[in-house]
Amino acid sequence: MQHRWTRPLVLVATGLSFHLASTARAREAGEDDAFASIATVQAAYASGALTPEGLTRLFLDRIATIDKAGPRVNAVLETNPDALQIARTARGKGPLAGIPILLKDNIDTGDRMMTSAGSLALTVKPAPRDSEVAARLRKAGAIILGKTNLSEWANMRSTHATSGWTARGGLTVNPYVLDRNACGSSAGSGAAVAAGLATAAIGSETDGSIICPASMTGLVGIKPTVGLVSRSGIVPISHSQDTAGPMARSVADAAAVLSAIAGPDARDPATAEAGKHATDYTKFLDPNGLRGKRIGVVRQLAGIEPNADRALEHTIALLKAQGAIVVDNVEIPHLKELSEHEIDVLLYEFKHDIAAYLATRPDQPMKTLADLIAFNKREAAKEMPWFGQELFLAAQAKGGLDDPKYIAMRDRNKRLAGPEGIDAALRKDKLDALLAPSWGPAFVNDLVLGDHVVSGDPTVGGVSAPAAIAGYPSITLPVEFAHELPIGVVFFGTKWSEPTLIAIAYGVERKANAFRRPKYLPTLPVR
Repeated sequence: MQHRWTRPLVLVATGLSFHLASTARAREAGEDDAFASIATVQAAYASGALTPEGLTRLFLDRIATIDKAGPRVNAVLETNPDALQIARTARGKGPLAGIPILLKDNIDTGDRMMTSAGSLALTVKPAPRDSEVAARLRKAGAIILGKTNLSEWANMRSTHATSGWTARGGLTVNPYVLDRNACGSSAGSGAAVAAGLATAAIGSETDGSIICPASMTGLVGIKPTVGLVSRSGIVPISHSQDTAGPMARSVADAAAVLSAIAGPDARDPATAEAGKHATDYTKFLDPNGLRGKRIGVVRQLAGIEPNADRALEHTIALLKAQGAIVVDNVEIPHLKELSEHEIDVLLYEFKHDIAAYLATRPDQPMKTLADLIAFNKREAAKEMPWFGQELFLAAQAKGGLDDPKYIAMRDRNKRLAGPEGIDAALRKDKLDALLAPSWGPAFVNDLVLGDHVVSGDPTVGGVSAPAAIAGYPSITLPVEFAHELPIGVVFFGTKWSEPTLIAIAYGVERKANAFRRPKYLPTLPVR
């Protein structure tokens, strides 16, 4: 990766003191600044070579020329009309001081921007207050630059959806090859950071929506333990699986952003234990952190896509070269059973959780899932030109959270994925983490037929499913390219194992050096 350091975030972890009085010495921000690490940016601020206003203006210009024109990546739904004013008054008062960050458009900001989950149904008024994630970013000094496009309702509306498409924003494309998909549902967050439209972004995941877009856009994505990062003020799918997390161009940057957003929140009971575990994750960026680590290769999740398999073998070689102990062909018990009831649990929870979220938006006419279904029918020409709302209808037909069927399925899923799945595999071979391919190369966009799964066992919903269902953390990072498209791997482990996963990913990243700036190819050349 670019801008690696032996202790890459000492400046970020301690905070910086910079003052706008130094603007006379500041140079004009350029393309290298758009792809610079947090540590590099803040060092430039401290020296007076760059200002938060200059960097923010650069990103706004790039959004205008790359996202809305030129290659038209279409990753950003709207920019913050107050971003430049915030940047002008920025001071070094936090670990992300002056760092422009984009938020997925399902994360509330109590400002002039909408929070819509990509749907026209929620565009009446902005949210009345910040989500806890947005509030923590502001406290850390970050500049909230704008909102990114996504898969509408985080891919919870239809079984035939195309990732990265919303009625509000259209289709986000992959900046590496423009007729390819950026994956979902955090497609805009991934495409924007890969294209140098922000220093980092926040995505959210229920099952795969950070890991897949990060993998297909060549980024580092961290899906935290459920309960480490608050979900209050985030449009939900499932309280048992949802979490927000960072997407960045390096492990160091992702660790810095996770450090800022992690912690307890009284509005989200799941975070009750977060105070015991949230920490400065940049402490785990150890160049020797792989030595002695025991990592199990989950071959059950490989053997489907050859490019992904080559990336896996490359990663195994990098691990061994740095002193890690690789235990091959580790099996996760019950893996194929995980898909049996996952969607049913999500449908029950979505019906309940979306109503609870809508109650926090009193100025919106939408109050229930039934209201959203009726809106989509009325606005079918705009909302459903490509796919319908089968999942909405299925969720509406479910009972309440006191339904014994729901409780039994939820508890079974958690047990099989967590204690009897991932934990059992780790315990059997005394492992620190598990390794699998992320996904294969990005698939071609297809609004008519929807997404094409090209890697990951479809019977378990892809490589993200075990950790997602268990509520355990995972991290993906790029390790090589195939046919101009990035390929990544994913490490996952037990609950609260973010420090271990970050240390492992950082060790791999230092040798893989895999991030590349996109070329915005219209399509792949056929020779």
